[in-house]
Amino acid sequence: MNIPSELKYTKDHEWVKVEGDQITVGITDFAQSELGDIVYVEVETLDETLEADEVFGTVEAVKTVSDLFLPVSGEIVAFNEDLEDEPEKVNTDPYGDGWMVKVKVSDASQLDNLLSADDYKALIGA
Repeated sequence: MNIPSELKYTKDHEWVKVEGDQITVGITDFAQSELGDIVYVEVETLDETLEADEVFGTVEAVKTVSDLFLPVSGEIVAFNEDLEDEPEKVNTDPYGDGWMVKVKVSDASQLDNLLSADDYKALIGA
């Protein structure tokens, strides 16, 4: 199980890469392995400002659809459009080419509520 130590994590199995006042968000290696083959990623919140824990999109696998929850409040400023044609990138490279959205953070203090890699490992029993 790949859990990069430089990232932050949520209890909903999203990962967060902090880059100044912006974050990149995707789902974890654990989440994509639990979901199975990803067939569709939908994000209809581009250019919208959402609160932490609001649904920003969905990921559809062969057997299920799961909501994606925004880890911190902010504006969705980019969507990985490559996922429209190649949603399987979430399976093959969840922390790289499989990223989902970029968010301009509106309350940086919320980043302190995210899990460290060690905390996330404990959550999933890794």
